[in-house]
Amino acid sequence: MRRVVITGMGIWSCLGTDIESVRNALYNGKSGIGLQPERLTYGYRSGLTGIVETPVITKQMLDRHTRAGMSEEAQYAYMASRQAFEQAGISDEYLRINEVGCIFGNDSSAKPVIESSKIMDEKHDSAMLGYGLVFQSMNSTVNMNLSTIFHLRGVNFTISAACASGSHSIGLGFMLIRQGLQEMVLCGGAQETNYYSMATFDALNAFSIRMDEPTKASRPFDRDRDGLIPSGGAAALVLENYEHAVARGATILGEVVGYGFSSNGGGISEPSDEGSVIAMTRALKDAGLATSDVDYINAHATSTRQGDMYEAMALNKMFKGQRALISSTKSMTGHECWMAGASEIVYSLLMMQHHFVAPNINFEHPDEHSETLNIATKTVETDVNVVLSNSFGFGGTNSALVLKKI
Repeated sequence: MRRVVITGMGIWSCLGTDIESVRNALYNGKSGIGLQPERLTYGYRSGLTGIVETPVITKQMLDRHTRAGMSEEAQYAYMASRQAFEQAGISDEYLRINEVGCIFGNDSSAKPVIESSKIMDEKHDSAMLGYGLVFQSMNSTVNMNLSTIFHLRGVNFTISAACASGSHSIGLGFMLIRQGLQEMVLCGGAQETNYYSMATFDALNAFSIRMDEPTKASRPFDRDRDGLIPSGGAAALVLENYEHAVARGATILGEVVGYGFSSNGGGISEPSDEGSVIAMTRALKDAGLATSDVDYINAHATSTRQGDMYEAMALNKMFKGQRALISSTKSMTGHECWMAGASEIVYSLLMMQHHFVAPNINFEHPDEHSETLNIATKTVETDVNVVLSNSFGFGGTNSALVLKKI
C-alpha cells in the first residue's frame, strides 16, 4: 500500500483566516470565542459562539452565477481550499489536466433551507426562490461548489457524520490514495456559523451560558464546564501519494499513517469510552505504532460533562502513565462541529511543524476522570513527531487519525 502525505493546508476559523495567524493564536492560547447578541434576540439561551470572519469573495475571484450557488460553509471551504492548493503548489492548469478528488465533511445547510421556507410562506410562489438556493441548501453544497470551481474530476462526495465528518473525510481520502485509486484528494470539513444552524442544540441545553466571560466559557475536561460553544468555518488539506509528491517537488507537511473508526451502537446522543478506545486502537494498529510512540493527542473534548468524561475514561485506559501530552483546541475555538475533525488536523500539523503543543486553556480544576490525564495547561515547546487526533459525533460515530512527521 502506498504512503499518503499532506502537501497543503488551509484554514478559515475563529482563530484566524490564514495559517500564520492561526499558528500564533494556538501558540499564545488565544481564544476566538465571543458573544453575539443576535442569538439572544433570536431566542437562544446562550449568545456565545466562535467569531468567524465573513469571506469577501469578489467578482475577480468568482463570477456572480457561481457565487449565487454558494452556501455560507461553501464560501468558507472555498477560501480554505485556495490556501491549501496554493501551499501545495497546485495551479489551475494542474487541476484541469490531472484528476484530483474531493471529499468534505458537511452535515447540514440550515440557512438556505429556512430562507426558502420564509419566501414560500410569504410569496406562495416557488419562482421567487431564484437560482442559487437549491445548491446552497443541499448537504453536498461544499463538494458541488468546490468540484465545479476547481475543475475536480476525481472522487467527489460529502461525508455526513455529525462532529466526526471532517475526520472521516480525511480517513477516506487516505484509504483511497493508499489503495491506488487516487493520486490526490482535497479533503476537509466545513460548518456554517449562522444562528439558524444551531438553535436545536441550544434547545438541548448543550451550550455554555458563561456569557460574562466568553473566552473562559469553553472548558474541556474542567470540573466546572457547563457546555460547549458553537463555532465553525472550514479547513482543507491536500492529501497525496508520497511518490507523486516527491516527483513534483512538493513540500511535505506530514504523513497520514493511521485511520480508525467505530460506532457505539447505543443511544443517539450517548458517548462511549469503549467506542472511543476501539477507534483509537484501530488507528494506532493501522499506523503500526504503540501508545508509547504518541507525542500529542488532540482530544475531541467539547466542554460537555458527559462527552469529556467518557473520552477521559478512554484516554486513561490507553494512555495513563504514558508521556503523550493531551489538549483540546476546542478550549480556544469552541466546537467547530462538522469542520472540527479537519481543522484539528491543521492545528496539529502546525504544532508538529513549529515544535510546540497548544494549551488546553481554562483547565483549572480537574474532575475525577481528568485529574490523571497528562493535560497541557500551558504551551509546551517540544518536538511533536506522532499525533493522535480524536473526533466523536452524535449517533455514536467515532474517528481517530494518526499523523507522523517525515
